[in-house]
Amino acid sequence: MLPSPESLLQLLQRLIKSPTQIKQIHSILITNGNLSTPNPSSVQWTTTLFYNTLIRAYLNIHLPHKTLILFTHMLSHNIPPNSHTFSSIVKAAASCSNCCLTDKPFYGQAMKRGVLADPFVQTSFIHLYAESGNVCYARKVFDEMREPCIVAYNAILDGLCKNGDMYSGFVFFNSMPMKDVYSWTCVINGYVKKERYHTAINVFQRMIIQLHFDDCVVKPNEATFVSILSACANITGVSGLLYGKQIHGYIIKNENRISAFVGTALINLYGKTDGLEYGTKVFKTLVNKEVCTWNAIIGSLASNGKEKEALNMFDKMKAERRVPNEVTFVAILTACARAGLVKSGLQIFNSVLPRFGVVPQMEHYGCVVDMLGRAGFLQEAKEFMGRMPFEPDASVLGALLGACKLHGAVDIGSEVAKRLYRLEPQQCGQYILLSSIYADVDKWEHATSLRYVMVDGGYQKPPAYSTVNVL
Repeated sequence: MLPSPESLLQLLQRLIKSPTQIKQIHSILITNGNLSTPNPSSVQWTTTLFYNTLIRAYLNIHLPHKTLILFTHMLSHNIPPNSHTFSSIVKAAASCSNCCLTDKPFYGQAMKRGVLADPFVQTSFIHLYAESGNVCYARKVFDEMREPCIVAYNAILDGLCKNGDMYSGFVFFNSMPMKDVYSWTCVINGYVKKERYHTAINVFQRMIIQLHFDDCVVKPNEATFVSILSACANITGVSGLLYGKQIHGYIIKNENRISAFVGTALINLYGKTDGLEYGTKVFKTLVNKEVCTWNAIIGSLASNGKEKEALNMFDKMKAERRVPNEVTFVAILTACARAGLVKSGLQIFNSVLPRFGVVPQMEHYGCVVDMLGRAGFLQEAKEFMGRMPFEPDASVLGALLGACKLHGAVDIGSEVAKRLYRLEPQQCGQYILLSSIYADVDKWEHATSLRYVMVDGGYQKPPAYSTVNVL
C-alpha cells in the first residue's frame, strides 16, 4: 500500500536535512506518483507546498542544481510558485558557479508571479546579484525595499567587498543603521583580500572598542578571528607577531575554548612570524584537531627548519587515523626537500594516490623536482619532470633552474631557462638566474649577453627595499 500524500509530505518535512531519506521519498514520488509527468491531471499531490518542501530539502543538502531542475518541473506541471519558492530557488541559483547566467530568467519569473514585493524574495535577489558580481542590480533591488533588513544590508556589503570595491564598501558599512558580526567580518575579510592588512586590523580594533565602550552586543566569532589572524600572519616584520599575540590573548580571555579553525589560524600565524614555539603550544592544547590543523603544524615545522619534526608529526597524524589531503602532501614533501630526505620523499609521493586516494597535482610534482634538484639529482629531476602527466608550469621549471644554479649545472640550466622564456617571456627572474649560473662558472660572455637581452627587452628587476619596525 502506497503512503498517502499527506504522510509523505510530513515525512519529508521531518527529514528535510537527511540526504538519503530525501532521495528515497523523491524516488517514491517519481515511481508511484508520476511526479515527472508533464500532465498535471495524472498527479494528485503535486501542490505548491509539496514542491516547495522538496526544493528546500535539496537546497539544505547542498544540491542546488537539483533544486533548479525541480523548479523547471514545477513550471512544466503548471504548479504556481509563490514567494517561498523563489526564496529557495534564488538561493540555489546564487550557490551555482554560473549564477550570472540564471539571474535574469528568475527575476522575470518572479515579476510575472507578482512576488517581487516580498522582502525575503528581494533579499534573495540582492544576494544573487551580489554573488554574481552585478552589484548595480543588487543596489537597485535594495533601493526598492521599504525597510531593508540587516540581511539585505549585508548582501550589498558582501557584494562590494567581494568585488574589491573597498572604498564603496566601507562608505556603505559606515552608513548602515545596524551592524552584526557578519557586517564587521565582511569588511575585515575584504581588506585582507586586498592585502590591506593594517586597515583590517584597524577595523577589528574599532569593533572591539565599540563592543566594550558602546554597549554593543556584536562580538567577533570564529570567522572574524580566522580572518584577522590571517591579516596578522601576512604582515612583514615583528608587528604581525605582536598583533597576533594580542588577538590570541583576547581570544583566551573572552572565549570558552579555541576552535579547531581558530587554532589552525593561530598556528599559521606563529609559523609565518617566527613564533613556532607558540604555535606548537596551541596545537598541543587544542581539544579538537581537523585535518587543516595538522596541515598547519606540519607546514609550520617544515618552514622553520624542523623538517624531521614535521615528518614525525605526519606519522602521528596517520596514527590518529586522520586522512591527509592535497595540502598535507605539499607540506610534507616540502619538508623532505628541505631536509634532503629524497628516499622518504619519493616513498611518500608514490603513496599519495594508491594509499590515500589523492591525485597528485602540479604542486606535488614541483615539490619532488625541488627535492631531487636540491639533493643534486638534476638529471633524475629532469627525467621526473618529463614523466609528468601535464606540462610543467613556471614554478616547477623555476625549482629546477634554482637547483641548477645551486649545483652549477650549465647545460640543464640553459635548457630549462629556454622553456621558461617561452612560458614567461616578460619575467626577469630566469634571465638573472641563468646569468648567475654562467657567472659562477666564469662564462662571462654568456652572462653579459643575457644582461643585454634584459636591457633591450626592457626587463627590469624590481628594486629591493628594507623595512624598519619602530616598537
